[in-house]
Amino acid sequence: MSGVWVFEDGMVRRADSDPPSNGRGRGGAGGGGKVLVHVPSGEVVSSYEVLERRLRELGWEPYLYDPCLLQFHQRSTVHLISVPRDFARLKLVHMYDVVVKTRNVFEVRDAAAARASS
Repeated sequence: MSGVWVFEDGMVRRADSDPPSNGRGRGGAGGGGKVLVHVPSGEVVSSYEVLERRLRELGWEPYLYDPCLLQFHQRSTVHLISVPRDFARLKLVHMYDVVVKTRNVFEVRDAAAARASS
């Protein structure tokens, strides 16, 4: 039972069973809602170039090539971060996958608050 699981309101469900998005929680270019922030620098992750640079600093390496996903792994762990190859399809569940696997390095914040503080 691999994949990304979400715990919400005392229930658990697979992230890939999300209902169609209304635009909230997207990290893509036009997304309102939430954004992924690199805490030490305060930088909003606005592209995969930014995310990959920050993950490489932490020892994460690109994983197998997949036409639909970007994947990163650390040799010292069994963790795998998977995000859709198209940054516009980055959802809240993908952001939290990054947050959980890189504790205290990334946070999910409200987009308006994150942009106002940078």
